[in-house]
Amino acid sequence: MESPKKLQDIKVAVDAVIFGYFDKKDLQLLLIKRNIEPFKGGWALPGGLVLDDENLDDAVKRELNEEAGIKPDFLEQLYTFGNVGRDPRNRVVSIAYLGLVNPSYHELFADSDADDAQWFSVNQLPKLAFDHQSIIDIALKRLRTKIQYQPIGFNLLNDEFAFSDLENLYKTIIGKEIDRRNFRKKIMSYGLLNDTNTLKKEGSGRPGKLFTFNQEKYKELEEEGFYFEIK
Repeated sequence: MESPKKLQDIKVAVDAVIFGYFDKKDLQLLLIKRNIEPFKGGWALPGGLVLDDENLDDAVKRELNEEAGIKPDFLEQLYTFGNVGRDPRNRVVSIAYLGLVNPSYHELFADSDADDAQWFSVNQLPKLAFDHQSIIDIALKRLRTKIQYQPIGFNLLNDEFAFSDLENLYKTIIGKEIDRRNFRKKIMSYGLLNDTNTLKKEGSGRPGKLFTFNQEKYKELEEEGFYFEIK
């Protein structure tokens, strides 16, 4: 006689890997300090369990708002993490999200399960709860690849930016030097930057032009089969 099958007792959660960028600094990552067990007092990604009547996208947006007080400018599903034992309390499957924000436009406010919310350099992260370091590693790899074929990096810049800001951003995220001349030539050839006819003075050098990203132009090109590529 066959033994009865066990019913599933799996909980579903969402976790958010939110990257930010401060001008001429390392790429930043948003972390919250937990105020509940397990790992109380430790740093972790924003996230939590999905409510019974809640869609996944709504769940991650709610958790980000509750635990850090932010609404990402760019947010997409990253990967699913479901190893047994990843949460000491229950069997939990987490759908991770990758998000981008410009920290200048977001004031962090910790609440709910978080005592604090802070930006950390991706190069100087504290010890993290659960398997969150593994989640971050995958998110960073995705970001470094994705930014070279989709212009998501503009979500990290101010509305108006110098070309040097864009160049520094790409160099920071990719993690290596880029060919400045070829980079500028390729970016400008796409026609995605609007010249604001204003200048920005930096140091002793010549003032640089300020640009804005033409989102509508990009959408038009994308519909025509345009492929954004930076290498």
